[in-house]
Parts: sequence; C-alpha cells; structure tokens
Amino acid sequence: MTRRQKRFGAARAAFTLLTALGALAGAALVGAAPAGAAQGTPIAPGVTYEEFDIPAAKGTTHAHVLTVDLRDPRVRLDLLHPGAVAARATVSRQATAQGAVAGVNGDFFNISETQHPGVQATGASVGPAVARGRALKAAVPNGQRFGPALPPGTSTEDVFGVGVDRRARMDGLSLAGSIRTPQGSLPLRGLNQYALPVGSIGAFTAEWGEVSRVRATCGTDTDRAAPCSTDTYEVTVRHGRVVSAADTPGSGPIAAGTTVLVGREAGAQQLRKFSAGERVAVRHRLVAAKSRVPFRFALGGYPVLDDGQPLPGLDDRASAVRTAVGIADHGRRLLLLALDGGPEYRTGLTIAEVASVMRELGSADAFSLDGGGSSTLVARAPGAAAVSVRNHPSDGVERPVPNGIGVFSTG
Repeated sequence: MTRRQKRFGAARAAFTLLTALGALAGAALVGAAPAGAAQGTPIAPGVTYEEFDIPAAKGTTHAHVLTVDLRDPRVRLDLLHPGAVAARATVSRQATAQGAVAGVNGDFFNISETQHPGVQATGASVGPAVARGRALKAAVPNGQRFGPALPPGTSTEDVFGVGVDRRARMDGLSLAGSIRTPQGSLPLRGLNQYALPVGSIGAFTAEWGEVSRVRATCGTDTDRAAPCSTDTYEVTVRHGRVVSAADTPGSGPIAAGTTVLVGREAGAQQLRKFSAGERVAVRHRLVAAKSRVPFRFALGGYPVLDDGQPLPGLDDRASAVRTAVGIADHGRRLLLLALDGGPEYRTGLTIAEVASVMRELGSADAFSLDGGGSSTLVARAPGAAAVSVRNHPSDGVERPVPNGIGVFSTG
C-alpha cells in the first residue's frame, strides 16, 4: 500500500458509509471529508491543502481542497486576473504574477462566438468582478450567460467575495450608473461587459483591455445567439469631454482618464445626440443587494448552498468536473474545491452533489464556479517560489481563464 493509499484509506471508507446513508435517504450523494481525516498539508499560515476520493452517483471522483482561515491576519483573498477584463491566462500564471500562494479558477466566461461569425470572443467573465476594492466590471444579462443553466432564483449578478471586514459572503452586485450631460441624465446599463442589454448604453474603461467591443452589441437579453445589432454607436469621452464618435464599436487600448460609451438601438440613438467638446460625466458603482459592508474582492458564479440548505431545483443528473467555494464559521473559514479531471475521475459530480459535499465539509454556504476544462487548483509546495497545479485539468493542460480566487499570505 502506498503512502497516498494509507493517508486516504480512512477517508474512502467513511465516504462509502456516508454515500450509503445518503442512498438510504434518497439522496444521490452525501459525502465529504470525515471528521478526524487528515488535516492537510500546510501551504502558508492559515492555509492547508488536502486531497481525497469521493464516491459519487456516476463513479469515484477525486477532490482537491484548500482550507483558508481568515481569522489569521497573515492570510487574505483577492481576485486573480490577467490585468484586463477582456483577457485570459492560466490560474498558475495569474497566481505567480500576483504573488499568491494558492488559488482556484473563477467565473464562467465568453469562451467562443460560433453563433456570430467574424465577431471576436472577448474572454471576459459573466458576472461582476471586484479587485482590491475596485469594481472592474458588471454582470451581463442572464440570457447572455455562458455555462450551464442557472438554478431557479439565481442570476448573473450573484457573487462570492470577501468584505473589508475580512468575512466571506454571497450576495448580489448590480450596476448603478449614470451619464450626465448639459441636456440631462441617461442611465448607464453596462460596465466592461461582453454583452449589453438591448437598447442600452455601456461604459468601457482602461480595465477592459484591447479586445474589440463589437461583441457587446450581439445577442439579446434572452438569446445569446441572436444576431448582432445593426443600430450601434460609440462615443469616446476623455477627461469629461466628447472627443470622438463612430458608427460601430472599436478596439484597442483605452487610455487612463478615458471612457468609451457604446450604445445599441435606443442607446445608440441617444449617443448620436452628443456633440464634440460636450461635457459628459460618467458615474458607476456596484451595489450589494444585502450587505452594507463593501467588498474587497468579488467574482461571479452561482450559489448552491444557502444557510446549510441546498438551493431548490439544483441539477442532479449532469455530472462534470467542478470548482466551488464554501463558507464556514460565519465567513471566517473558506473551502476552495476543485475536482480532478484525470481520465479515471472525469465523471465528476452533479451540482446537487457539489452542494452535499460542501455541506459535509462544513460549509454553511457554497458557490459554484466554472468547471470542466477550467477547473484548476494551484498551491505552492513547501519551500517553492511559485505555485504548481495540484489537480489534473480535464483538457490535459491548463485552460486560460479570465479570473480566479487568489490566496495570499504574508507568512
């Protein structure tokens, strides 16, 4: 018997028992790391890593889990990202560049554009994103989302994050914004999003990156594959004044102090009324639905477990490699889970099983992130200067992704 088999033999036995009990209760799976199982390998102060098998409905899968204790003042979480909203890089590259000791992949994203020939996929994430207390982007309309169907009652505005109070929470973040001119005020309906609501105006800032903004005018609020709008307009505002305009959204870097306003349908018609040199003030912020404590970092996905109870209507049929984050001890302890994508484990878990696993691991709340080929967990080995990939990505190599959860330590 190998060291690894000895280490997780007890865990496998307990998982088998828990699974059997779950089957008696009519559940597909009730499994998690049992109390008294291996405490994990220390990665940094307040951060440990462990791995174990989980018997699931469609076969055994293998879990990789980071436990993060936010009560330790030396550890914190923040957004991993490649430096632009419309950009992608591997989790290991993002973590190394930002000095993280560990991390997992994050939100679902605009991965392809097969329905819109000639339109460039942006690589931008679906939901809101906040890094170091700064709002990077807002959520696309629900119908423009990439990824599996959302559970009932959830939306693209759902986020997981950590507040300035160092407590983790799930919430919703909506965009509150305006465009003020001498003629009046217009609503701002988008911020660095790959898809804008029909008839709206969205803002693109330096955080967007260099990718074309055309994708923002494609599809509708209910149909991602709908044709791109033929009624578009773009206005560039620099230091509070209109400096240029165009009939179609452009591309290329956006300078600091510059905002590009992109309008479609009714929004385009409003922007055509702007004139060169006109004063324009663009304001935007992300507003939380529940908490008044500002987020230091946040990213999108969707909740699967709320106050110890799985959300109603979670899918219990489609199994896949998954990534999820759990919240325990009133937001003071986190569990970052990524399943292994190796051939022997690739059947993975259903979303309903993910909720059960996160609850058995001790989570009161849990949040699903992008899965499949995106699922990646990285962590530093003792004495190493950079992180290494701990699971086996199901693509065989790491997939570039737009963001992730980074674990940072001063220890």
